[in-house]
Amino acid sequence: MTSLIGVFDVIYRHMKLIIITTLIVLFATGFTTFFVISPKYESTTELLVNRKLSTDLQSAQFQQVQADVQMISTYKDIITSPAVLNTVMKKVRDYPESPTSSENLAKSISISNQQNSQVFSVSAKSANKNTAALIANETARVFKSKVGKIMNIDNVSIVSTATPSSKPYSPKKVLSLLAGLVVGLVLGISLAFIREVSDNTVTNEEFLKNMGWVNLGQVSEMDNKKNSHQKE
Repeated sequence: MTSLIGVFDVIYRHMKLIIITTLIVLFATGFTTFFVISPKYESTTELLVNRKLSTDLQSAQFQQVQADVQMISTYKDIITSPAVLNTVMKKVRDYPESPTSSENLAKSISISNQQNSQVFSVSAKSANKNTAALIANETARVFKSKVGKIMNIDNVSIVSTATPSSKPYSPKKVLSLLAGLVVGLVLGISLAFIREVSDNTVTNEEFLKNMGWVNLGQVSEMDNKKNSHQKE
């Protein structure tokens, strides 16, 4: 309990330092979030893997669905292959904030799907919301047109097209400000304890005893005005 009181005492005596440090870090975080970091937008299109079976093969529908789900991993590799991305790159290279190479284009694209689902998503990220939607739609279109030739199949269809997002996915402004507030508080408290540990100023007799020193006397603080009157 005594140590806890000591902690709060240190925080109270260095409250000004803690507040100033917190405000500086919070201001730096806010400035970076709102004025330095460029907003990033993300758009998503969805594709369906669904092979049509003849009437006499309807009993094998479940096995076919499972096979199509397993093929999604292969489709992911095809989407990010040069065969698809090089074609997409030719279509989007002149748009604002578009990737400058196929390698950068691959980094801006992500593919995901839910477990045991025949639908998978192609998401594209860009500093321009219209370019993000364009990349996602163009990637899906090129993939759909090329996968039939590559794998001799026709079981991929576009379920929904990507639309420009009205809100950027990054940076997350509120989360960034909260993180800046927490970091500022932690840093301010840490500086307060560092200053407390490194401060060797004698404040009371207890400090002298802890240092193993002997109190030889005390000098009281004198008022400068009273001292000047005494000289006169």
